[in-house]
Amino acid sequence: MRKSTPKIPESGRMRRIIKNRAIYLMILPGFLYFLIFKYIPMSGLIIAFQDYQAYLGVTGSPWVGLKHFERLFTEPMFFTILGNTLLLFFLNLAFYFPVPIILALMLNEVRREVFKRFIQTLVYIPHFMSWVIIVSISFVMLSMDRGIINELMVMAGFDKINFLMSSDWFRPMYVMQVIWREAGWGTIIYLAAMAAIDPGLYEASRMDGASRFRQMWHITLPSIRSVIVVLLILKIGDVLELGFEHIYLLLNSMNRDVAEIFDTYVYTAGLKQGQFSFSTAVGFFKSLIGLILVMLANKLAKKAGEEGIY
Repeated sequence: MRKSTPKIPESGRMRRIIKNRAIYLMILPGFLYFLIFKYIPMSGLIIAFQDYQAYLGVTGSPWVGLKHFERLFTEPMFFTILGNTLLLFFLNLAFYFPVPIILALMLNEVRREVFKRFIQTLVYIPHFMSWVIIVSISFVMLSMDRGIINELMVMAGFDKINFLMSSDWFRPMYVMQVIWREAGWGTIIYLAAMAAIDPGLYEASRMDGASRFRQMWHITLPSIRSVIVVLLILKIGDVLELGFEHIYLLLNSMNRDVAEIFDTYVYTAGLKQGQFSFSTAVGFFKSLIGLILVMLANKLAKKAGEEGIY
């Protein structure tokens, strides 16, 4: 007996969904993750406009309008925190962002596959370490008491430096730790983009006598330019989002004037004191600034002839 085929709905959209159901099933876990942990919690932003009390709940807490935002902008520490956050972001943008690109270009030029895989594994490993481990290793290396860096400086005839308690050394130490942990992992997308470049372009350039550097400059970099622009736009969206854990582990009473950022301020002034509405207002402000900057950066990218992210 001939088996009957399932009837496909007349709707064009439903027809496409049923036809590509395997793809939709693959994206379902990611969709549910963002829906449950990113979009549904956004309803909690309402408490930024309330004097939220846990025993009254969201519906019973009194409305206070923009009171918490006014407090944020009039806090004596606001401009210090804003300046620290922006400076650390621009240092990351200037020193960290180009490193994965340069590292990917260098790895792409390695012809011995075994050596290339070994180096990739070596630079990927720090990403799988928590910030606690990264900062702990840095503490051991930079400690005044038998730290290897200070011991080498003494052997070279220099005085010891208290890196961990110094305001001057906090920012370089922070940026170096970010590069150490994330640079290798950041090369993955660039290496994937380079793998999609037509090999015929390199063959034609070699026939024209182009050196390896010329091939990299005139073929590889232009071919991954759109990927660089997209990642730059996404990076700009994190302008006020530097991460709590890393900064908090480096923070102490001696470097607080240069290390305090919005994330640590929310924890100390908001959550530890139970000021949930105020901490939500700070998070709302950070998200709004990030959204505006992403939209502006995307618009500028499109005006420059790039695709952007939407």
